Amino acid sequence: MYMTQCLQRTLQQDPEHIATIFGDRRRSYREFGDRVARLAHALQQLGMAAGDRVGMLGLNSDRYLEYIMGVWWGGGVLNPVNTRWSVAEIVYSLDDCGTAILLVDEHFAGLASAIAARARLAPLFIYAGDGEVPDGMLGYEQLLAAATPVEDAGRGGEDLACIMYTGGTTGSPKGVMQSHLNLWAACMPRMVDMPPIRGGLLMHVAPLFHVAGMARALIQFLAGESHVLVSSFEPLQTLQIIERERVTETLLVPTMILALLADPAFDRHDLSSLKRLTYGASPSASDMVEQVLARLPDIELSHSYGLTEACPVVSSNLPCNHTPEARISGLSRSVGRGGLGVNVKIVDPQGNEVPRGTVGEIIVRGANIMQGYWNRPEETARALRDGWLYTGDAAWMDEQGYLFIVDRLKDMIVSGGENVYSAEVENVLARHPAVAMCSVIGVPHAQWGEAVHAVVVRKPGVEVDEDELRLYCREFIAPYKCPKTVEFRDELPLSAAGKVLKRELRK
Repeated sequence: MYMTQCLQRTLQQDPEHIATIFGDRRRSYREFGDRVARLAHALQQLGMAAGDRVGMLGLNSDRYLEYIMGVWWGGGVLNPVNTRWSVAEIVYSLDDCGTAILLVDEHFAGLASAIAARARLAPLFIYAGDGEVPDGMLGYEQLLAAATPVEDAGRGGEDLACIMYTGGTTGSPKGVMQSHLNLWAACMPRMVDMPPIRGGLLMHVAPLFHVAGMARALIQFLAGESHVLVSSFEPLQTLQIIERERVTETLLVPTMILALLADPAFDRHDLSSLKRLTYGASPSASDMVEQVLARLPDIELSHSYGLTEACPVVSSNLPCNHTPEARISGLSRSVGRGGLGVNVKIVDPQGNEVPRGTVGEIIVRGANIMQGYWNRPEETARALRDGWLYTGDAAWMDEQGYLFIVDRLKDMIVSGGENVYSAEVENVLARHPAVAMCSVIGVPHAQWGEAVHAVVVRKPGVEVDEDELRLYCREFIAPYKCPKTVEFRDELPLSAAGKVLKRELRK
């Protein structure tokens, strides 16, 4: 159970198969494997010892996948850096886990001097972008050219594989420690439920520094299949790449999917190669599902629920639950059932399992659950209790074990003594034909304690006012759940994973 074994297997069995496609660059597994082994040697020559952390600050690229496998091949530990962070946040993550080597691409090389000035110990910078190598940095391609391929270090099992910092939606980032076993145990159940399409092309649009993007890449490596890399999400470019490369599957968050559907060029592109679309990072997206299936009726849709601490998948809702019958029954609004090797329970505040249909907190146990938070024993003890991970997500479970997320516990609004789950209100608002995106939060209220406040982005060229939206909501949910106030914005603040940053809205 070491994550480079899948690369060794493909190098032995199908070395000429295409590994990566990035722009005009295409590399076979033989070429990819050689570069990985050379990178491992170069990093070792620069001082990386077993268990040492190596960071990367860059957009998706073929070199990013080489970084992931190369660090492991050399015995190191990944620290993928969030590209949306400020310099202070970047430095925090580097200092926190002692990252001494940092790869940067052309998009972030300009931050190097500021990072070096603020870090406790300035990292050694490797320029992993295109174009001329900036002063004061080592060149990635030059290092590979001078290196000799080395044997795989073979670290695995409980050995630390990566430290992935939480996205910051809940406060200061914490370094989630994931072992090779954690990642293996997270990927294999997904392989059983939904193996990658044989001979297919997976398009990486979700950022690889995020656990969902990286885990999906690992599943593709486990299957020995091909990766198409997209540096960042832009609707027209994404449509063009799907058509040009004949992409067969991808992972997107609902905000990306809605942007693709809204793009005027959507219907002008041949997307017939796209057989499967996985979405996540949203508790419920029933209106989006209907839109996708209206435009791409033959596509397989699946929804995954997880979190960084679970590496990340807890449950999956498979294509069979996105049929017309399942959408009528409500199963398409579920996030599915726990995967193989993952135990899931819904509990009350005392940790007791609640009856089916009762809202409580999701707790999870399995070999995929993190080792803990880096250098944070107290927070680790709060999150991991008696072998169970307490997720902080509120949900209920039906008699067949399907999970239905209602909210983050901390996002629950208590108005006049009644619990209001923001996701329920958001799901209603999202169905209004004038609403492109929305988010619901609680705001202080003198009479009710908290009041329901909606932040709405209108669809282009469509008008809707506050009163109309409130009346619309009253058709579907109780009056106390309906927004007391509605605010209209041009956009919502999003994390790099596409999640709405509710703490920013609360500010």
